[in-house]
Amino acid sequence: MSVQFGTWNFDESPRLPDSLKGADAVLAPYGPDNSGSYHEDGVRVLYRAFHTTNESRNEEQPHISESGKVLTWDGRLDNRAEFICCFNGLLSINSPDMSIVAAAYDRWGTGCFAKLIGDWAVSIWNPNERSLVLAKDPIGTRHLYYSLNDQEVRWCTILDPLVMFAGRTFALDEEYIAGWLSSFPSAHLSPYAGINSVPPSSFVRLERRKRTICKYWDFDPGKRIRYGSDAEYEEHFRTLFTQAVQRRLRCSRPILAELSGGMDSSSIVCVADTVIAQGAAETPRLDTLSCYNDSEPNWNERPYFTKVEEKRGRVGCHIDVARQEPIGFEAEGGSFRATPSAGGGRATQASRQFATCLASQGNRVVLSGVGGDEVMGGVPTPKPELMDLLATARFRLLARQLKAWALSNRKPWFHLFFEALRGFFPPALVGVPHPMRPPGWLDPGFINRQRAALTGYSYRVTFAGPLPSFQENVSTFDLLRRQIACFALSADPPYEKRYPYLDRDLLEFLYAVPREQLVRPGQRRSLMRRALVGIVPDEILGRKRKAFLARAPLNLIPREWPVSAETAGILDPRSFSEALRNARCGQRSRVVPLLRALAVESWLRNLTRHGILAGVNRNTRSATKFLTPAVISAEKN
Repeated sequence: MSVQFGTWNFDESPRLPDSLKGADAVLAPYGPDNSGSYHEDGVRVLYRAFHTTNESRNEEQPHISESGKVLTWDGRLDNRAEFICCFNGLLSINSPDMSIVAAAYDRWGTGCFAKLIGDWAVSIWNPNERSLVLAKDPIGTRHLYYSLNDQEVRWCTILDPLVMFAGRTFALDEEYIAGWLSSFPSAHLSPYAGINSVPPSSFVRLERRKRTICKYWDFDPGKRIRYGSDAEYEEHFRTLFTQAVQRRLRCSRPILAELSGGMDSSSIVCVADTVIAQGAAETPRLDTLSCYNDSEPNWNERPYFTKVEEKRGRVGCHIDVARQEPIGFEAEGGSFRATPSAGGGRATQASRQFATCLASQGNRVVLSGVGGDEVMGGVPTPKPELMDLLATARFRLLARQLKAWALSNRKPWFHLFFEALRGFFPPALVGVPHPMRPPGWLDPGFINRQRAALTGYSYRVTFAGPLPSFQENVSTFDLLRRQIACFALSADPPYEKRYPYLDRDLLEFLYAVPREQLVRPGQRRSLMRRALVGIVPDEILGRKRKAFLARAPLNLIPREWPVSAETAGILDPRSFSEALRNARCGQRSRVVPLLRALAVESWLRNLTRHGILAGVNRNTRSATKFLTPAVISAEKN
């Protein structure tokens, strides 16, 4: 995953050479292969390469197109062959993705973005129009941040240079903090007021003191895929899922796949093995990484990932996470942390083993099963299907399905009916589901100000417009986008993560087939299970839902945590202290929000030490609006 940084001074003066050197030093660990730069008329662009494909080694970035535009590209173009055919010999099979994208932009302008399939982010400087375009793929797998003021615009793959070398302090974005404490913040936000992220599926056009944001692509709610038999749906799914995996096997080095023993990761590994065996993959080898914890009574993954290893005839890297170390929120050596999820905390034994695994095998790409549960029907609920039948007035079929689901779920049919019906009412009227309600230890005023973010941006399904199941799919997809937007890039070691389940073509198919293909009474992931028989071990396809209640997260909560930053107006000190004590005593608690709150508090300390926050004396531990001198101690268990 290559990285980029750029500045455009509107007065076109050659300023800030020191900040450019500092930015290059920060970028260097993320792009250790080579570097490039562009300097002209007040515009400075830096690029650091991290090569994962053979073609990328032929790139020279920043790239100047035939029309004189300056492009910096970070990504993987999956449909490159289609573009090569469009240009009648001007491009070849060996052309770097960057050259293909530059030619496409010269021909179609911003209209080319909807045609680019893959994981990518691109910046395009037009010296003739004096304009800058920043764009990201529809999923948002790449980061691209920017800041705009009266004097300049800056953009970067990572937040650190935009914050560290801004020459000023920042106020925090309260909505981002609220989103982080609940599910995840909106994908266009950053923690800092005045710095934004390019939204997924969108491009941002920046001119002198002017910003325009345009969405270039979205799912088609009118698209329908209907076949006459289950076998046709299964064949179509196998084709698209295999293509999704194959696209992410484009790498000149061995690839590492996360193998948890669940259906998502196991399916990726088994299909990848099939593709490699057929000689249809660029990567020379697929390695696996599995974590286990035999001390957890509800988490016994070893028998399942072992079945996959037996099928492929290879044992992967195993990491025992049973001996959890106390959570290390504080950054080693006082290093800067741009976000609550950013690296810099004390390395754990598991993280060190992971780094060793990557280095010893030469892996630069990691395959992840993120998204599989959400898009493949991993949650066995009839609600979207029943809402579709209600919205389309198919009452006879609704009655049959209510009976079937009632027997399967062992619930009265009218409970299922009212659960589906309430989805059409606004959350303010029917309430927010308990798991999405704000924790009781948050300040009431903060909850009122940021209720939307704290409740996961809850929404109301409407009768008019797309099918309710499509509306649910789009909402779930937005959650996945927000989750991925919070993933921090790794620099030690650097590696690129790829997500087969978030392939655009695969998602379009899954959102266009009938809901009953994905989930049936007593058959969660119905389509996936049927389609992968003979490819994935039966023990994996037949296993029950992998959800479990683990005891380990309770051990991550410190026995004593002096909270020097109560985040004034955000946390209620007494309630939060009590929640920490209750969690340590083993009482029923929402552990994840507690851990996130501790991460936020520690992160705010880090910002204070680095003089980042507006209104903060770096020699104290108090900050206007966000920090208070109150100290809360979680008593020993």
